[in-house]
Amino acid sequence: MNFPDYRARRMRRTETLRRMIRETRLSVDDFVYPLFVVPGSNVSKEISSLPGQRHWSVDKVADEAARAHDLGIPAVILFGIPERKDAVGSEAWSASGVVQKAARAIKKRCPDLIVIADTCFCEYTDHGHCGVLHDGELDNDASLENLARTVLSYARAGIDIVAPSGMLDGFVSACRESLDEEGFEQVAIMAYSAKYASAYYGPFRDAVQSAPQQGDRRGYQMDPGNAAEAAREVSMDVAEGADIVMIKPALAYLDIIRMISDEVNLPIAAYAVSGEYAMIEAAAEKGWVDKERIVMETLLGIRRAGADMIITYHAPYAAERLAKRR
Repeated sequence: MNFPDYRARRMRRTETLRRMIRETRLSVDDFVYPLFVVPGSNVSKEISSLPGQRHWSVDKVADEAARAHDLGIPAVILFGIPERKDAVGSEAWSASGVVQKAARAIKKRCPDLIVIADTCFCEYTDHGHCGVLHDGELDNDASLENLARTVLSYARAGIDIVAPSGMLDGFVSACRESLDEEGFEQVAIMAYSAKYASAYYGPFRDAVQSAPQQGDRRGYQMDPGNAAEAAREVSMDVAEGADIVMIKPALAYLDIIRMISDEVNLPIAAYAVSGEYAMIEAAAEKGWVDKERIVMETLLGIRRAGADMIITYHAPYAAERLAKRR
C-alpha cells in the first residue's frame, strides 16, 4: 500500500508532541466568573438549579471573589437579587444596592480583580422584564433612561466594566454618553450584542427569580434561527462604542461566535450560560460523562470558535485543572 509522505499520526504519537502543535489553548486568563449577590449577611446558600453555585451576601462574596483571584481568574461578573422589586427596577441604581456594595467590598479586598456588573432590570422588576412596561410592552426609550442611571451608579461604586444585557435598541450609546458626561470615560462596556431568546436560561431565571410574569422576551432578544441579524446587532454596538461584544448562549451558537470573530476587530466574549452548566453537572452526577474532560473540551470548543473570553460558572473548576497541568 502506498502512503503519502506526510503521515498526520506522527505528530499525535505522544502527549508532548500533541502539546507542541496544539492550535488552540485554554488559559485561566480566558475566564470570567459569575457571582450572585443577595441581601443579608453570612449568606452562602447553594442554588438548587445550579449545583455548586451559590447565593452570596456582600460579606461573603468578597471571599469568593478572592478565591477566584487566587486561582488566577482575572474577572468576575456580578448579578444582584434586590431586597425589593418594583415596576421600574429602581434598586438597580441605588447607591446601597447589593451589586454596588459587593463591588466596593471586592475592590477593597482585591484591587486588581476586574469587576463587571451585569446591567439589566429583569432581576429588579416585579414583572421580570428588562425595563419599563407600558401597556404590557417594553418601552425601549424609557428603559434607556433608567439604564443610564444604573451604569453611573455602578461606575461610582468602582465597577470596571458595565455589561448592558437587555438587548434594548441604543443601549450602548446610552451607557457611553451617560458615563462620559460624568467623567467615567475609563469604564468599559461589554455589550450583550447577540443575546438569543434561549431555553438555556432556565436555571439562571430560577436563581435570580426573573422569569417574566407575563409574556416573554422574544420581542427584544434574538430569534435562534438568525445569524445575519447577529452581525447587524454587533455592528451597531461597535458603532455606538462597545469595547467588548458578547454572544449568548455559547454552545448552541458556536457558528455565531466564529462569524463575529471573523468580522469584528474587538474582543469577543461568549457566555456559557446556566443551562449549559447545569446539563454538564447533571450528566456528571449521573456518571454519564467524565466531568473534567467534558468541561475542558467544551470550554476549548468555545475558545476555538473565536471567543477571547468565556463567562463560565466552571471558571474555578477549570482554573484548578489548568493549574494541575502545568
